[in-house]
Amino acid sequence: MKAEYINPFLVATSNVFRDLLKVQLVRGRTLIKKTPAPAHEIAIFVGVKGKNPGQVIYSMNLETIYKIASQLMPGADQAELKKEWRDMIGEVANMITGNAMQMLIAGDAGLDLTVPMVVDIRKQAPEIPPMPTIGLNFYAPFGLIEANVAFKAMST
Repeated sequence: MKAEYINPFLVATSNVFRDLLKVQLVRGRTLIKKTPAPAHEIAIFVGVKGKNPGQVIYSMNLETIYKIASQLMPGADQAELKKEWRDMIGEVANMITGNAMQMLIAGDAGLDLTVPMVVDIRKQAPEIPPMPTIGLNFYAPFGLIEANVAFKAMST
């Protein structure tokens, strides 16, 4: 897989967490996987269209989601966080996607991204086709964030 297709998602994720949430993400090990299927119960799906179509799936557990939401809404009680977490995580995903898109355009990658979709895997299990995937874990003070970047076919 080409770094110019993967790095924009990794850099955008780190930058948004640093700028918005004031935390530095620490990258864990890189895994080669057969599918971008999420490992945690809350997932953010971003479609990749263009000359190398694929999918980017970020996932986190609900506890991590609530901690992020709590940081974005200081002073909010648990009931408020449970009501608003999806919208807040969706906005974080929009920021990451927008940043990644800018980098892909600047690099002339020939890719376009769909609007991020936040999915509670416990309630909805989308079909995820197998495709070559680079899996990365990011560690933050509030928990683990998984990023799976997958492309159906890689051009050389």
